[in-house]
Amino acid sequence: MSPALPPLIDTDSLHALLEGAAAGDRPVSLLDVRWALDGSRGRGTYLQGHLPGAVYVDLDTELAAPARPEAGRHPLPEPEDFAASLRRAGLIEGSAVVAYDDTNGAPAGRLVWMLRALGHDAAVLSGGLDAWDGELETGEVRPAPGDVAARPWPSSRIASADEVAAGEALVVDARAPERYRGEVEPIDPRAGHVPGAVNLPFAGNLDASGRFMAPEELRRRFEAAGVSEDRETIVYCGSGVTATHGLLALESAGFTRLRLFPGSWSQWSADAARPVTVGPNP
Repeated sequence: MSPALPPLIDTDSLHALLEGAAAGDRPVSLLDVRWALDGSRGRGTYLQGHLPGAVYVDLDTELAAPARPEAGRHPLPEPEDFAASLRRAGLIEGSAVVAYDDTNGAPAGRLVWMLRALGHDAAVLSGGLDAWDGELETGEVRPAPGDVAARPWPSSRIASADEVAAGEALVVDARAPERYRGEVEPIDPRAGHVPGAVNLPFAGNLDASGRFMAPEELRRRFEAAGVSEDRETIVYCGSGVTATHGLLALESAGFTRLRLFPGSWSQWSADAARPVTVGPNP
């Protein structure tokens, strides 16, 4: 059996996993999580070309429950609903999962964070579809149903709005700087950020080629912003998608005391009782 996967892998590592599966090692599930807020990416782009054997997973309907103000735009799905989606995608208990997208790793990161939070072995293909050096396959892949069981979301990996507000953790805002500063807010009810949060845009986790930076580079970035093992770090974004990109990068850099605020700014800003700060990093 292969060792547990790191949160981020490269194409060479993916080839090694696939070769191991072909030789009788644990099975590997490839999951395509292409998605865009404006609908420009999704099942249609998947059908036009994807990694051989990859199954499409829809972020809006399978990786999130319906939006509601008190839980944000992408609440975590109910455990049984998520397990049913994984079984539909063919996921077998004990298998390795590699997810990818064709943008920046955030959609795939949402799925991988969810899987790892529940104890499944999963990784994002750094660089996504552009990093793949083989042929693509067209059309839909329909695997035999998987067998994974529902698992509850662990409180050790998730933070509530009250826990964010408590001020005990370092709170990281993974959105673009202009949204953090409150200069623009194209989606959510109010502009600004959680008081005391520091801004570490998720795009800063990537190098010029669109791949995740090396673990030591990521660690320097996070330590410069005040992240340490001495204090828990809670990450949020607009709706709990790009925040998972930051959480996987933090894990890759060696940090372990990490939690996601799933409702993120879409939940916080919808509650008029929650204070809001505008302006640059404190």
